[in-house]
Parts: sequence; C-alpha cells; structure tokens
Amino acid sequence: MYNSKRLHSRSLPELLCPAGSPDALRAAIDGGADAVYLGGGSFHARMNADNFGTPRSLADAVSLAHFWGVKVYVTLNTMVYDRELEAALAQAEQAANAGADALIVADVGLAALLHRALPELPLHASTQMSIHRGDAGRLLADAGFSRMVVARELPADQIAQAVKESPIEVEAFVHGALCVSQSGQCLFSSLVGGRSGNRGQCAQPCRLPFKDGKGKDFYPLSLKDLSLARYVPEIIESGVASLKIEGRMKSPEYVHTVTRIWRALLDAGKGADEQQMAELGKAFSRGGFTDGYYRRRKGEGMLGVRSAEDKVASGEIQKFRGIQRKIPIEMSACLQADQPMTLTARAGEHIVCVQGACPEAAHTRPVTAEQVQASLAKLGATPFVADTPAVQIEGEVMVAASALNALRREAAEGLERVITESLAPAPVVRREIEKPRPEGVRDRIRTARFLYAHQLTESAAAYFDIRYLPLELIANRDVPLCNGVLLPPVIFPEDTDKIREMLGVVAAKGIRHLMVGNIGHLEMLKGFDFVLHGDYRLNAANNATVCELERYGFADVIASAEMSVAQLRDLGGNTAAIVYGRVPLMTLERCVNKQAAGCAACTAGKAQLIDRKGVKFPVVREYGHRNLVLNSLPTGMSDKQSALTAGGIVAQHYMFTVESAAEVDRVISAYQKGTALPYPVRRI
Repeated sequence: MYNSKRLHSRSLPELLCPAGSPDALRAAIDGGADAVYLGGGSFHARMNADNFGTPRSLADAVSLAHFWGVKVYVTLNTMVYDRELEAALAQAEQAANAGADALIVADVGLAALLHRALPELPLHASTQMSIHRGDAGRLLADAGFSRMVVARELPADQIAQAVKESPIEVEAFVHGALCVSQSGQCLFSSLVGGRSGNRGQCAQPCRLPFKDGKGKDFYPLSLKDLSLARYVPEIIESGVASLKIEGRMKSPEYVHTVTRIWRALLDAGKGADEQQMAELGKAFSRGGFTDGYYRRRKGEGMLGVRSAEDKVASGEIQKFRGIQRKIPIEMSACLQADQPMTLTARAGEHIVCVQGACPEAAHTRPVTAEQVQASLAKLGATPFVADTPAVQIEGEVMVAASALNALRREAAEGLERVITESLAPAPVVRREIEKPRPEGVRDRIRTARFLYAHQLTESAAAYFDIRYLPLELIANRDVPLCNGVLLPPVIFPEDTDKIREMLGVVAAKGIRHLMVGNIGHLEMLKGFDFVLHGDYRLNAANNATVCELERYGFADVIASAEMSVAQLRDLGGNTAAIVYGRVPLMTLERCVNKQAAGCAACTAGKAQLIDRKGVKFPVVREYGHRNLVLNSLPTGMSDKQSALTAGGIVAQHYMFTVESAAEVDRVISAYQKGTALPYPVRRI
C-alpha cells in the first residue's frame, strides 16, 4: 500500500531483499525494500533459515509486506525428486493463496507443472539455473518465466548485454555472499558431506581450510562477500529490473543495515562512499568485499574469511527495533456540542470515518483546535503519521482527552483494517493436471566422457557407444575414436562466436553427438544438426523435468549425480546415470590451480586440493581457464550390476578424468567381469 515516489533519469530497479525470518522481514520493510524473497516449509535453498513454514505464517508475512507496498517472492528453488512433485505443487498453491507475487523456481519440470496448474502466478528463474546469457530468456519466456536471475559471475558489460538480449526481466545479485562454484553446479556438500546445496542444506565446505604445498592452512575457495554498492549509477543505467541482496541466513540487523543503505543509494542515484562501505562491512564482512567478477579481476584478492574482528564489528551495529517507518495519512475532525464527534482518516484511496462521544457545550475553558490536533496526531505505535489534522469546531465545546484518544485509536485501527482487507488475495484453486512421463524406457547404452585424448583407448571405443571429449580438444585435433563432444558448462556471451566456430569444425568432422549441461546454451546451438544429450548439470531428478528437457530438444538426459539407486528407480529407466568416475564437485570461475599447485601442475593434470583431513581432491582445467574440483573418490558400481538393473539404470555413463589409459582399460574390465575395483569408491 505504501510506496514513496522515487525519481531518477530512468525508472529505478526494484530493491529485492532477504527475509529469512519474521524479524528479518520487518527489517527489510523498514529499510525500504521494494520486494522480499522468503521460503515456506520446504523446497527452497535456505532450509536452515527460520522461514515461514505454515500456511498461516506465510499468509501473515505476505499480508504484512503488502500492507507496506512490498512484494513477496516465495522460493521453490531446489531440485525436486519425482515423489515430491505433488507436495511442491501443494506448497505453490499455498503461496498463491497467501498472495505471493511470484515464485522463484530452479527445476524446469516443476516450473512447467506450475505454469499449467497456476497459470496466473508469475515464475522467476532462479540463479540455481546458472544462466549466463540473455538469449536464454527466449526459452525461459516460452516456458512461462517472466524473469531470470543471472549468474553472479557475470561482469558488468555482460549483465548489460543480457538485459538487452532477454525478452524477460533480468535480476542480478548486488550484495552478499558469493558461492565459489557456479550456482547450481556445486555438489561438494552433497557428495562429500551428504548435505545437498541443490536441496537447500549446504554445509559450506568452501569456507574450510585446505593445505598448501608446505602443509599450511589456506582458504582457496572462500570468497569475500560481493558488494556493488559503489556502482549504483551504472547498475541503474544497465536496465536491470531487480537488484538482489543475499542473506536469508543473516540477522535482522544485517538485513536492515544493508537494505537501508542500498535504498538511500538508489534513491540518490549515487555510489557508496567510504563511510557507507564501512557500515556495510560492519553489518557483515569476510575481510572486506569483492567486485572481482563484476570488474573482471578474478584473482586472489577475491578471497576472504570471516575473522574475529569481523564478528566483533557485526556485534556493534545497532539492534533492529521493529518497523519505525510510517504511512502519511490525512485526518479531519468535526466537533459540535451534543453531536457525536467524527474523524475521517485517509491513506491514498483508503478512507475510514468513525464517530465518538458527544462534546458538551463549554461551561468554563473550551477545547481549542490546536489541542484537538495535538491529541489526534499522537499516532504513536500505529503505522501512521499525520502532520496537522484538520479540525472544525462548531461553537465552544468541551471534550475529555480520553474521548479524543478513543476516537483516534478507532480511526487508526479502522484504517489499518480497511487497507489490510483491501489487499486480501482472492482464493486460488490449482488446476488439475496430469504429470507427464517420458514414453518407454531408454535403450541399453553405455556412454563415457574423457578429459584427454590418450584416455580414449581401443577398449573404450569398443565398449562405449558414445565417446565424448571436450569441444576445444576435438576442434583442434583429430581423434578418430571420438564421436561426441562436451560443450563447456559455462559460456559467456562473449564466447559465443568462438564456440560456434569450434562447433562448425567438429560438425564438419562428422561428429553428431553433443553433451549440453545448460539450457541457456540452446539458443546458441540453433543452426546445427547435433543430437543433443543432457548432462547431469541440468539437475534432472523427476520425470516432469525429463519431459521438459525432451521438449527443449534433448534426445536423453543424465540424471542428477546426487540421486541414489532408489531415487533413480522412481524415474523408471527414463534417464541415464553416472555409474563410474570422479564427479566434478565444483565449477570454478577463477583458477585455483596457480595458487594451489602452480600452472605446471595444472598443465600436467597433477593439481589437487588437500583438505584438513588429508583428503585429496584433483583439480583440472576447464574451458576459459576455469577449474573443475573433482571428487576424491570415484563413483564405482562395477560389482553392483544387479542393483543397477533393479533400479532400471540401463543407460550408463562413465567419467574419466585423471585416469591413465591403462586405468581406463582396467575399469572397463572390472565392469565387464562384474568385479570390484581395487580401491575405495563412492556408491550411488
């Protein structure tokens, strides 16, 4: 209801703030948020926040936000398993009936169901989709999305380009914690610690120390928090629709401080000064802030840990005291002897008129207009403020102060009630829809990816139906045994021409199979005649997602690497599954190899991170000088073939990364014979 007028050379972007608890919601409202994002009971990326887990608490949160003119986006931004689809739809229906303004969704299958079941409810594509390109908006628009949240790794010019190219709104993170891995592509907490980041339970292993070459602790994966507060004018001019502040796990004091400062900066159209940056740092900091991705400075200066001094500073910020802001209203009163007093209160289009006690004709000292004005203006703990109420007094009358106070309270309560009732959402009934399932079961097929050409042996060529190698490798040399290529997992718009050029080269070599791990890359692939195969990075974990990916043009898809045999069984054989290999745990935008082991080790494929327990995680190079951090243990199911068959896993995928050619052949032999591998493995 409340919305101040904010002026700039162009319309200001929305300020979108975190609300991980009821107090944080109030802090965002008081700080000047235009919108908040929050989670309900489940299926959101911050399951350990306080959240709004009951229909009543969610409805109350939306009602409070709407009273202050603040929009509410409810997060359903996790990977959803097949058996959970009905519960996720039910939660979306609850959000719709609470009056949510949009849902933030990461699962394309769930999004497709939501678009059919609740067609009037806007959908925002989560940053968990790892969207780096504006043209991805074309596919997302067709899928029912009205907004997409671009990846936090994009530099300034690429954000602006995404805005120009996208047919739907673009939202960008501008402040708060940074994941070191590309969003949606981190499996470290899940595969190593059993707590899935894609399911809202990340244990943040990136914040832990690793050992350098001399055995000393260092923190190669812990990034400072992002802050783009210095760049407010250029962010406004970029045309980004919404500026997102991270922090659903942070305190109300953090939310209030950061929201208040960003609100002031946006309204003034100015970048933060040193004092404001220092205040933001006190609210929360890991040794300062970084703008490394935004300004293309991807070095060690991005790294930071939360020190004791940082924690002390955060403890010194002012405690949040509840919503202090007020809604300006107009008030007019009429007093006449022996007639009920009347008081009219107006807030915008909302009006309430109440009556009170009857004043008496004055016998001694009559009440003055100034006295009545002073009494009526004492709106105190109400959400309203009135400058100077208009007061009309007929003749000379006397009235008790308690009667004026009662009149004021009744008007304030009535106006608050009228506003709240006017904002009550209309009931929403979810449409009955049939959940799609792919037709038939996948062909019995074995596929494999190789990081290096020498790993693709004659035995591998005979054993695997499709044999993938990285696009850059195949574009620059001939590998006769290869018949498939891996598209890089991250492709910025500036990479498009080079990628398309390499695709043209491999297509001319007769290679038809292309592994794709990001739906944002599909627009770039138009004009080529590849058979598209969906990678595990698409986080397919239910049949609705498999069907939606098929609608996008994928011939098949590898299921999420986080799924167990039991969960894969629910897919009924409709996906492939990774049955061997060191699954990449992180896709890193900045290279850690130089710091961890040096460029020579990277070139030789010998780089690794060693954690505090001595566990070794190989690190390999990816396109664009990015890194993949690999699991310390390979997935191994060579002696569990019967379990795979029982789970309907007839399409099997293998990953060869740091293995020698001889080791590749030994793995194949073990799977052919059904014998155990001679080293520890991870089971699915």
